[in-house]
Amino acid sequence: MDGIRTATPEQEGFAEAMVDHGLLIRSEIPGLYGRSHAFEDLRRRVDDMLTAVWADEHAERMHFPPLMPRRQLETMEYHASFPHLIGTVFAFDGDEPGAADLAVRAAAHEPYADDLAIGDLVVTPATCYPVYPAIAARGPVPDGGVTVDPGDGWVFRREPSHDPARMQCFHMRELVRIGAPEDVMAWRDAWRERLVARYTELGLSLVLELANDPFFGRGGKIMARQQRAQELKWEVMAPIAGPEPTAITSFNYHQDHFGQIFGLRLEDGREAHSACLGLGEERIALALIAAHGMDLEGWPASVRADLWR
Repeated sequence: MDGIRTATPEQEGFAEAMVDHGLLIRSEIPGLYGRSHAFEDLRRRVDDMLTAVWADEHAERMHFPPLMPRRQLETMEYHASFPHLIGTVFAFDGDEPGAADLAVRAAAHEPYADDLAIGDLVVTPATCYPVYPAIAARGPVPDGGVTVDPGDGWVFRREPSHDPARMQCFHMRELVRIGAPEDVMAWRDAWRERLVARYTELGLSLVLELANDPFFGRGGKIMARQQRAQELKWEVMAPIAGPEPTAITSFNYHQDHFGQIFGLRLEDGREAHSACLGLGEERIALALIAAHGMDLEGWPASVRADLWR
């Protein structure tokens, strides 16, 4: 496969150990893993912990499939910033001779893209994305704003790697805030402190860093600098498999980006701003394993009592 991201010996060794301990199940594709019951149980415990952490938000729960309309992602200008991460669904829409040709090529593991047509779906790259058009369709955002929890959805980003913390398909838990700019900024910053404190209670060593999204190309470097200069994105970093810590949670302020695109407006007519918390559940689970060991039953009693309530 082209474009495989370089992994360090420590990261590859951690992946090997996870497979040897029966926590992950290797596939022939870098960054695509099956999970044992033990690992998936831990991931679900992380999800339950996050649900409890923000219970007092009384967020509206929404649930979306792991696919979204291609037109929506195009409208969000995702293709301009992250063309290297997109997963577009293609499908066969031909006749019988075309189907026979496709079958022959597929059986020989030869390219058969010419036999397929682009579909109207993409694999969702972030669980918050369907939220903005859904809220916009209701009309003006009410006074006090809205908070939405779209659940622990599957997302896809085409970043093949032998680093187990960089999966192509994983669960992202998000919390979304839409409202007035001053409210949204204060909300994001408050959650930055709350989640750092919560992870520390679980025994994780953390670093909070100013960050940027992986924008594509030379223009992306300019966008990344602007994002950092305006402090739009922060990340909580935790050790997983050296040499540097890995982001397990991001705190993102979009300004009025989605407000402009989808016509999100406040009741006073101003454009709504938005922010989201992005939490990689598999990465949080991996950080806990790196901190406490691959024998989950041997973890510190306080951590097990916290997660396995």
